[in-house]
Amino acid sequence: MRYLLPLLLALSACASFTPTQPAPGLPQTVERVDVQRYLGTWFEAARLPVFFQDGERVRCADVTAIYTARADGRIDVLNTCRNALAGGAIRSATAVATPVPDSGNARLRVAFFWPFHGDYWVIGLDPEYRWAVVGAPSRRVLWILSRTPQMAEADFVRAVDIARAQGFAVENLQRTEQSVR
Repeated sequence: MRYLLPLLLALSACASFTPTQPAPGLPQTVERVDVQRYLGTWFEAARLPVFFQDGERVRCADVTAIYTARADGRIDVLNTCRNALAGGAIRSATAVATPVPDSGNARLRVAFFWPFHGDYWVIGLDPEYRWAVVGAPSRRVLWILSRTPQMAEADFVRAVDIARAQGFAVENLQRTEQSVR
């Protein structure tokens, strides 16, 4: 019984990340993402607070995401962070991302555990793949990612401007501590 409530809360939260069909008023993704260029390590520069990274027992810092191609065309995902509220303990989660057909690989469905999927929409992308802006149709989640631990301020401002133009609550963005230089 002790674990039932947290499990139910986690399941209901995942249900809220169920993918939706494109409709008017939703964020616009970039036209195309070259998956081979997108693969590799990304550092989180900022995020909208979300329960699995910011809660009573977790405050993620040093957040990275590593994307690796699979033979079946999907992408393995490894998200890692250091929990600043637990003495720096490392937390990690694995998932599988599946590109949504006819999206130019700019929309992915990410499954951390079956049968629940989350939307991963690339709404901004540097032409050189140095940074990316990722959100979801609900606009409740947003991540600004960088290929380097410390993102150039001009690039960060550009990424925030993209998110703002798409209707995300950028006033609630929090910068992610990255101790790696």
